[in-house]
Amino acid sequence: MALLEVRDLSVVFRRKGTRPFTAVDGVTFEVEPGQTVGLVGESGSGKSVTALAIMGLLPKRGAEVSGSVRFEDTDLRSLSDKQMRDRRGRDLAMVFQDPLSSLNPVIPIGLQITEVLERHRGMPRREARVEATDLLNRVGIPDPSRRLSEYPHQLSGGMRQRALIAIALACRPRLLIADEPTTALDVTIQAQILALLSELVKDTGTALIMITHDLGVVAGLCDEVNVMYGGRVVERAERHALFNSSRHPYTHGLLESIPRLDAPRGDKLVPIKGSVADNIPWDDACAFAPRCPNALERCRQVTPALEPDGGGLLRCHNPVGPMTAAKQGVQS
Repeated sequence: MALLEVRDLSVVFRRKGTRPFTAVDGVTFEVEPGQTVGLVGESGSGKSVTALAIMGLLPKRGAEVSGSVRFEDTDLRSLSDKQMRDRRGRDLAMVFQDPLSSLNPVIPIGLQITEVLERHRGMPRREARVEATDLLNRVGIPDPSRRLSEYPHQLSGGMRQRALIAIALACRPRLLIADEPTTALDVTIQAQILALLSELVKDTGTALIMITHDLGVVAGLCDEVNVMYGGRVVERAERHALFNSSRHPYTHGLLESIPRLDAPRGDKLVPIKGSVADNIPWDDACAFAPRCPNALERCRQVTPALEPDGGGLLRCHNPVGPMTAAKQGVQS
């Protein structure tokens, strides 16, 4: 049974004097307890806005949200601000992309953790401080007792990210959203943080939504992957199926642009031409058509529907052939 059900979630940003911009357009997916679901795509594809809409963190003015976000039997969008504040941290938590801007620069790390424990778990301050020390130790921060009194600028990038994870885990949430948690970190720290998240899911049964553009992260962590483009899911598949036989040209392009250790020396990467801004409205066509090597005339005239394809879902008029996809999977 799904812990989180997102149905037809849409987010439209409106500002006086400019045309409305649809950042998320009818996104639907589910997350079960103990499952890791990936949201993958380039910057601007709508991944982070989807997460902020789920958490109820988008501004009231200028952002128009529609659709439903059900956590167990509760529609989170129907809750008041106070009720949602009670849910955040206790039932669902989020690790933000930039730890330096997410942590309060004038408050010690220890106090930022203990206030969560006091607010949601009703712990006395002394007991909360002991728990905060244990949390920092669990996420691998050395000398945690001393770190409690330090400020965010005194910690390295990896330690700040770990501190954010500790805050998110403080109340043992049943759903954790990790928004690019390994951005700008060296590969050693990346591996440690991903191992920590994997251990969390395995040991506690926490459901995890991993937002990333790094398909290497997806390969090692996610159970199911949703590839997003232009605010919509264009392909959904189980992790192994995605890497072995991706069908959407966009997914195929993402995989083709990854460096491979088994590639011949001097072999060039194949980038996806253009940028996310080079698209056309979904209402009239396929948004990826201007960048797509498989585009047909129909792709510029008819909006493709998200339909069953093998064991997953696909939104494409002219997908990558099974032979090409299978060859790609062998190379990866």
